[in-house]
Amino acid sequence: MWLTIALIIVLFQIITIVCSEFRRPAKGFAWVALLITFPIVGIVMYYFLARDYRRHAKVRRAGLLPHVGLRTAGDGVFDEKSTKIHRLLQTMPDVTVSHHNAIARFASPHEAYERMLADIAHAQDDVHMLYYTWNDDMIGKRMQHALLRKLRDGVRVRIVYDGIGSYATDASFWQTLRDAGAQVYCFLPAWLAFFKKRINYRNHRKLTIIDDAIGYVGGANIGDEYLGHDRKLGYWRDTVVRLHGECVLGLQQCFWRDWQFVTKHAHVRVPQSTAQPPSRATVYVVPSGPDRDGDAILELYFASFVGARTRIWLTTPYFIPDPSLKMALTAAALAGIDVRVIIPGVEDTRISLWASLSFIEELLQHGVRIFRYAKGFMHAKIVIVDDEFSSVGSANIDLRSLYSNFELNTVFFDRAITAQLAADFAQDQQDSVEVLYEQYVHRSTRQRMQEAIGRVIAPLL
Repeated sequence: MWLTIALIIVLFQIITIVCSEFRRPAKGFAWVALLITFPIVGIVMYYFLARDYRRHAKVRRAGLLPHVGLRTAGDGVFDEKSTKIHRLLQTMPDVTVSHHNAIARFASPHEAYERMLADIAHAQDDVHMLYYTWNDDMIGKRMQHALLRKLRDGVRVRIVYDGIGSYATDASFWQTLRDAGAQVYCFLPAWLAFFKKRINYRNHRKLTIIDDAIGYVGGANIGDEYLGHDRKLGYWRDTVVRLHGECVLGLQQCFWRDWQFVTKHAHVRVPQSTAQPPSRATVYVVPSGPDRDGDAILELYFASFVGARTRIWLTTPYFIPDPSLKMALTAAALAGIDVRVIIPGVEDTRISLWASLSFIEELLQHGVRIFRYAKGFMHAKIVIVDDEFSSVGSANIDLRSLYSNFELNTVFFDRAITAQLAADFAQDQQDSVEVLYEQYVHRSTRQRMQEAIGRVIAPLL
């Protein structure tokens, strides 16, 4: 009798998963496989981790902030492909585009941190920081002390950190800032997220804004491992961009929406206009997350890959592409487009690396070139298409970033910054080992089994 009841419960759960995940069959298959293998654990994990944020617990944030007026349909010069992407982005909620911006890129977190600390030292009004991970270590304390000095000068400091990404940071670290006058909030604390069944949805953004004029976006959080102090990973390769100009208002709009969510305040200060730099780089600010209709970054990547004419160069620490992106990359390679992907040579998460490697043979077979970074750990999230389109931000090319996390990318239609990012990619390629199809097909049975495990679990990562 009890066995029959248990089988009925499992069967009911399988039917529920199939009905709930029909739009993403790979994810549904992964949950069913987990449920069959570990019935009780699978049911509990699905209940707490797999809740559809959009359908059951959507955070209705549209309309809370006045529009900052950066979207311009006819301003700027675009070719046919650029115009198509431009039109696509205008259909996405909260995406802003501006044309008076200066961009500086940093190919190492150390350079980015030093410039950021210098900018914070000159702050006059506000410093806003939003990070997935902020550690209580050497660089974490340097940032803290810099903010404490500005608080004594009367500068307003607002901080948002993720409840899972910064879980190891002691509460006293944040209390020191609060006691000095900073406003510090946690995005979905672990205990709250668990009981509200939102623990799978994390704020993965990395963002600093100073005086509504300067912004930092990229792949680096705040921690000593980004300076190469992790014994296993060693040298840490990442990319951060410093932005000055109109696009910073788009960054502020994203920050304030997250601020509304964590503080529950309906009214906040509206971002104000900022001085225009002499540069005229076109910058899109593209937030993406489960609180919005559509999957903005996924759609952006797909459109740019399909429209590529000469090259698609990607760097990502976690390469678990959506089926549509995989098809777009293979189709581009078959059409003669130069498609290259750099992934880590050393892993920080073993199963994620197995999942990434499970896609390699098929991509190699279709002409995509794959490189594994050998100098250290590759954590940069860069997309380069042709000579004028590039993207830097927090989103990996994996299912978690594309569907579950709150992410933020900046997209550039600017030949100068694209050329700089391409030069960085060329250097990264020299520091990598190319994976050759003729050798890869002869990999061990053990590695094939690991890849199979990674491929099945990939939709849950």
